[in-house]
Parts: sequence; structure tokens; C-alpha cells
Amino acid sequence: MPGGSLVEQRLQSLRDVMAVGAIDACVALSSDPHLSEYLPPRWQGRQWLSGFSGSAGTLVVTAGFAGLWTDSRYWEQAEAALAGTGIQVQRAGAEQVPGPAQWLAANLPAGAVVSVPGDVLSLQAHRQWLDELSPRRIRLALDRDPLSEIWSDRPGLPQGRVYEHPAPFACRTRGENLAAVRSAMAEQGAQWHWLSSLDDIAWLFNLRGNDVSFNPVFLSHALIGADTARLFVDLSKIDDALRRRLERDGVDIEPYDQAGPALACLAQGERLLVDPVRTTVGVLAAAAFADKVEALNPSQRLKSRKNAAEIGHVRRAMEQDGAALCEFFAWLESALGSQTITELAIDEEITKARSRRANFVCPSFGTIAAFNANGAMPHYHATPQSHAVIEGDGLLLIDSGGQYLGGTTDITRVVPVGRVDDAQRRDYTVVLKGMIALSQAVFPAGTAGASLDAIARLPIWQSGAEFGHGTGHGVGYFLNVHEGPQSISHRAKITPDTGIAEGMITSNEPGLYRPGRWGVRIENLILAVPAMKTEFGEFLAFETLTLCPIDTRCIEPTLMRADEIAWLDAYHAQVRQRLLPLVDGPARDWLLRRTQALAR
Repeated sequence: MPGGSLVEQRLQSLRDVMAVGAIDACVALSSDPHLSEYLPPRWQGRQWLSGFSGSAGTLVVTAGFAGLWTDSRYWEQAEAALAGTGIQVQRAGAEQVPGPAQWLAANLPAGAVVSVPGDVLSLQAHRQWLDELSPRRIRLALDRDPLSEIWSDRPGLPQGRVYEHPAPFACRTRGENLAAVRSAMAEQGAQWHWLSSLDDIAWLFNLRGNDVSFNPVFLSHALIGADTARLFVDLSKIDDALRRRLERDGVDIEPYDQAGPALACLAQGERLLVDPVRTTVGVLAAAAFADKVEALNPSQRLKSRKNAAEIGHVRRAMEQDGAALCEFFAWLESALGSQTITELAIDEEITKARSRRANFVCPSFGTIAAFNANGAMPHYHATPQSHAVIEGDGLLLIDSGGQYLGGTTDITRVVPVGRVDDAQRRDYTVVLKGMIALSQAVFPAGTAGASLDAIARLPIWQSGAEFGHGTGHGVGYFLNVHEGPQSISHRAKITPDTGIAEGMITSNEPGLYRPGRWGVRIENLILAVPAMKTEFGEFLAFETLTLCPIDTRCIEPTLMRADEIAWLDAYHAQVRQRLLPLVDGPARDWLLRRTQALAR
């Protein structure tokens, strides 16, 4: 098609197909049949069509409109990426900005047809769309996907191998996991349980893979019965030895494309446990005769509570990760001013440092290295086409993590480059105060993360600032870096399943962002541990797991209370004590320099 940008050409091709099929609006979700956060290339249709690479977003296309809804983490990035494409950025979560379904209900005529692929739409989201559109008699076409008709070079399914999470790092047996899930099924009165979420399946069967970037999971579905377990996966991904071990544990391996037919065989009146947030309406349509029991996947809660053996491995993984970061930051400080350093080079060097540590597998997400104004975009990612050189004065934000056989890490640090001004010091310090406040929290067991969120925000609010993302997310055990059911966020839905419980690992990452200038975020991972038991019940506290110095050169000490300084000095003493045996040379010197007590 002559003329126009590639995005404009693709939008026009989509509209041509929509016109022929009498489709009034097409919705492209950031989703796949497993409702994953990170998508295999085959399901990155929203990105292919719009050019926007952020992990979250919903694209709506009509004959005369194209809009992309994304949250505050990506507002700045989306505005830059979509400029000149004809796609309008809709700032999801901002006041007076309707959601995509609300927008369609307000702008389409009664009786219109909206295409939303049912195979990537969760059962819960489907109901929300119906609630908005049905009163206007707008119909959802779940079996229509105009995008697939124009995406001629759409990638195939990923072909990574499936492997066993090895001992001693796998601290629960398949049998134990299956027994725990079956016990939860029995409590719900369900004979069957359906799983599509990849981290739940990987945890349940003690298996890992590499079908999804950064997350050690593999494409699969599972159907669990009272005494049967069926794993639907590409048969070529599992070797004979692993197949025999699975079969000995009562797990039958069946082709990936047989998941739907298996559901269709469930008889009238049989009760099927499904998670409406983690199951698509498309796949569930096959289970036409079974009675649905809707609840959180039991594995979500079970795997969120790490046992003592897992916690021990996580602590050792944190030591290895901290040692790698000492090597990286020692290199960074010596290289600044003596060689050209880009945001891309930081990603390369931090991954190299981790790759030299024991039991490292891969990064746990794409490294965010963001200098000055780029740091104001919480999920900014440098690309070969667009990145900054680290030179001059300012703040450098680095958010990175690693997958180790014994745990998953996620850490953010901000370091000074050249001169740091007073305003930057104030922002850095109030964020640090928020992070310390949550680190020191003591609270009743089961407290919702939404209730804890304000603890970290208070110092930032008191400075007259705010940040748009949550304060913390759950973290897996050599699994997804973003894990439920818990989170520490004012937007999180409060349910009996989302309370903070002993053994949960959560991030602690308040921030402050000034668009066009700089961003600050300081992040540690924290573990919920017993604090005390009184006549009022059991109380929990947080153990900080992450081991890496917090740069004191950016602090304005006059804004810190004595107890906050004491917490920071004690944290640095622990970091120094645990990491010194693992580093030498420049990394050791850097560690000693950056863990000195903060002078008042």
C-alpha cells in the first residue's frame, strides 16, 4: 500500500477487513491464551499493529478512530511511540478518561459489532465488557479476529524445551503440590480443576521452560482430577526420561491442541474449578456441560507462601545477586567519565555480571536503565534506535533482576552522575523514607496490601508528590517476577486471598517521577515473617532480602529521622557482612565504600 507510515498502512488494512466483515470495532488486547504478562511473539498483535512495545495496553480501532489505553507507567512512552500514527493515547486511570468498553458504548450505535478474540479474553474481563456494552445492544464477536487476517508473517508457537526444576532447589515434590491442590478442590466441591496460567502449571509439576521471555515457563494447559493429572503441551518439548518420571507421578502428557477436546468430554453436572481471572472465555466454552466453580487457582496461594527451604535458597540467591551488583557498580563508577557509556551498555554489563554468579539462568525482566528524563517513565526501555548516553549531571535509575535456580530477584537503585542538585536530593530522600517506612512495618497477619500501601506513600505525599504505580508486587520462586495473589497497591482489590501472609515475598518500590526531568525509585524485595503474637492476634513484619548498597550520595540527611538513619546503617552493615566473602578487588573496595555509615 503506497504512502503513510507502516502503522497507518496496517490500520487501513485492518479497517478494510472490518468493513468486509461488517465489524464496527476491533479490539487488540495485550494477552494470550494463558493470560500471561510477557507474551510470546505469536500473540504480540497489539504491538505489531500499533508499534507500541509496552507490556500493557488495549488498542481499539473503528472506521474513524484508533486509541490505545495504557496505564501511567507508559503514558510518556506511548505518546512518543504513537506520535504521527493516528493512534490517540488514552491515559487509563486518569480522571475523566473512560475505559475502552465505556468509550465504545458511548461512541458506537446500538446493535454494533465489536471483535474481541475470545481465546485471549479472561472470563472476568468478558463479563466486564458485557456489562458496558449489552445495555447498548452492542454485540461482542468472540470468534472474529480481523487482525489475524492481515498479519501474514505471524510467528509460530515457541519451541523451547521443558525441563525439571532440579534438586535441591525444588523443595516440594509434585505429589505434595498435587495433593495440596486436590485438597483445595475438595473444599470447593469440585471433581476437576482447569489451569491455563503458566506459572501455576510450572509450579504444580516442578517443571520449567523458556517459551516466554524472562519467565521460566512453557505453553501448556492442565486438567486435574481427584486421581488424574493431564498436562497438555507440545510433545516434542518433553524428552523420554522426563516423560517417564512424570508418568510415574501420575501425570499424563497429551498434545497441546487437545486441551479443548478434553474439556468438552466433561459430563453434565460435573463440577469444574476455574479461576475467572486466569481462564479465557474461549477455552472455557469447550466445557459446555460442566458446572463451573469459580475461585482463585489454589496454586496461586500455595506457591506465594515460600517454605523454609525455599527461603533459604532465596537468601543465598540474593547474596549471589548482590555480589554481581557490586561488580557491576564498581565497573560503572570507574568507567564514568573515562569511556562512553550508554543505557544499552548498562543492560549488557549488568547481565554479564550476573551470568558469572552461581546458578544464574537469565534476567527476570528487561533491564530498565534510564538517565535523567528517561527515568521519569517508570517502564522505559532503551533501544538501539532511542537511548541516552550517560554524561553530564543527573540521576541514573537502574531496575534489573535475575532468575536463579534458587530464586528470583528484582532491584532498583538510583545513582548520581556528576552533580546532583537540591531538588533531586529531596526527591531521592522522600522516596527512601517511604521505602524504609514500609520495611519497618509491623501489621496483623492477613492485612491487605492495599492497606500497607499508604505507609510507603506518606513521606512522598507529605512532600506534595505522588506516584502512579503500586508500591509492591508478589515475586515467584524461580518463576514470574510478578506473582499474585498479593500486591501492595492502593488499586488492589481486597479479597480474602490477597492478604499478606507469612512466607510471601513482595517488592517494596515507591517512586517519584518528574516528566521531562528525572525519576527516582528505590526497590528491595521483602519477606513477610512472624513478628509477635499477642491477645490481639498474630503480627508480621518484613525481612529485607535484597542485598545491595543504597547510594547515600543522593540523600539530603537533614530530611532523615534518627530511626531512619539507624535502619539504613544497619541495612548497610548487613549487606557488607554478607557480601564481603563473595567479592574481591574493585568490587570489594566499592562495597566497603558504599556501605559506610551515613554521617549526620
